[in-house]
Amino acid sequence: MKKRILIIEDDRHIAEGLQLNLTMQGYEVQIAPDGNAGLRLWKEWRPVLIVLDIMLPGMDGLQVLQNIRLEDERLPVLILSAKATDDDKVTGLAQGVDDYLTKPFNLDEFLLRVKRLLTRMAWQEDGDNGGSAAIGPSYSFGSNRINFATHTAESASGAINLTEIEEKLLRIFIVNRGKPLSRRQLIEKVWGYDGSIETRTVDNFIVRFRKYFEQDPKHPVFFKTCRARGYVFEEE
Repeated sequence: MKKRILIIEDDRHIAEGLQLNLTMQGYEVQIAPDGNAGLRLWKEWRPVLIVLDIMLPGMDGLQVLQNIRLEDERLPVLILSAKATDDDKVTGLAQGVDDYLTKPFNLDEFLLRVKRLLTRMAWQEDGDNGGSAAIGPSYSFGSNRINFATHTAESASGAINLTEIEEKLLRIFIVNRGKPLSRRQLIEKVWGYDGSIETRTVDNFIVRFRKYFEQDPKHPVFFKTCRARGYVFEEE
């Protein structure tokens, strides 16, 4: 099966040139012309590597990267950008980019960097027996256990049947345990980019999770509020 590479680039000539050369190397390649389209295609198509421009119409490349890293911390991302200062590169690396190549660039160097990133990803998968970058079918914290395969959970209060939205939120919190997440980040990740969803919706789900999993919902141990920021999931 061919490895899938997604190019998120608004310059059509650059994008099509990269697509042609990557295809000649045996990869399956798709192009997204802006950040929103790139995120949608990433979710639907699930590439093994993303080539990402920073200066995109609408949502810029760093925002795209932040949204990807909320769910997947290991997907290789190679930035191609005309922004070439050290500060630009440091910012990209701090956001979780794996490699940074400035425009204009050498095509052979680009292809070698892609190959290297995919090789490194293969080593990681072999090292953990192909484990997921996120979480497995079940997860335990405190006296609670979530079974994503059966869409249920067990807690001191009894058995719980989880809805699809509850599962999505729980997965995001678990993958990002210890990291504060804003309400807007959670809305974009779970509901997409629908402006009709209010931040209060997230608050209601947090109240629900505290009733499910906390011994004292008024003094939560796991699902904590970060003042003026959002929420954070922490293990004991």
